[in-house]
Amino acid sequence: MLKIDILTIFPEMFEGPFSYSIIERAQEAGLLEIDIHDLRNWAEGKHKKVDDTPYGGGGGMVMMIEPIHKALKELKKKDSIVIATTAKGETYKQSTAKNFATHKHLIIICGHYEGFDQRILDELVDYPASIGNYVLTGGEIPAMVIVDSVVRLLPGAVGNEETPKNDSFYEDDKTIQYPIYTKPAEYDLDGKVLKVPGILLSGDHKEIQKWRNSQSQ
Repeated sequence: MLKIDILTIFPEMFEGPFSYSIIERAQEAGLLEIDIHDLRNWAEGKHKKVDDTPYGGGGGMVMMIEPIHKALKELKKKDSIVIATTAKGETYKQSTAKNFATHKHLIIICGHYEGFDQRILDELVDYPASIGNYVLTGGEIPAMVIVDSVVRLLPGAVGNEETPKNDSFYEDDKTIQYPIYTKPAEYDLDGKVLKVPGILLSGDHKEIQKWRNSQSQ
């Protein structure tokens, strides 16, 4: 079973996304356990402060090391992988999802404000992750992306375990899946007849596979 702990200052954001489809079924089947933690539970003081102003000046606030360190001391195990969602991180890829899916425990820290105190990334995090070259208001959505991409790779999570192996990027982070079609074999699009490639209707599975390989990009 894969255990995922998520540290966030907005735990309510996760109430819906993990309650449907493959992620819901994986939890019900005992393949997955997800716990959402409010980072403020490890913060000190009346206001449970998790951020402060940056040294050297500048706008925005910075996530503090102390509450994150305390949370990790409580949650982290010997085999845990600690991930931080940050625009400064490595671009997240399918190969990374495949790697994460082989582990037993992931901890995802959701970034916010201007980002993390650099000491968090340098000393407490195994993998700083960015889902693209753009900036979001917080790291919750990237955390959801990471969870979704990992869970569908767990043995038993998808009905046909061969399905993920045919996905785009599965083999090398680059190759895009071949074109796929379904019924009807012909469709009249306002006078233009759109046809499914004849090879897919032939029943010749060897030739179909050759065609699919040739169409992968």
